[in-house]
Amino acid sequence: MDYYLDNTKVFKALGDPKRAMIVDMLSCGELCACKILEKFEMSQSTLSHHMKTLCGCGIVKAREEGKWTYYSLDDDTIRKTKQFFCAITSDKENCICRENANCCKGCNENE
Repeated sequence: MDYYLDNTKVFKALGDPKRAMIVDMLSCGELCACKILEKFEMSQSTLSHHMKTLCGCGIVKAREEGKWTYYSLDDDTIRKTKQFFCAITSDKENCICRENANCCKGCNENE
């Protein structure tokens, strides 16, 4: 269960279209918060909330430089998220559907 909880945080964060758009912007490289803010009709506090969510799930990292904050994608989290998505959408020997193979014996007998 922890495997799923840990890996779905990114998807939950991306469930908001504006956060998905911010990630898309950051795919081109590091950006200052002021540049991100220019693209959206939102307050500084709303942007801060979105960035806190994105940083909290690990997909975005932040660095301070003077009074500005710069954001970029975390390559390691991106890699792990891609691997997780591939794993849950692919047939495999250790799939959770095979853990209790006898629990539903006969469920498909009428098909």
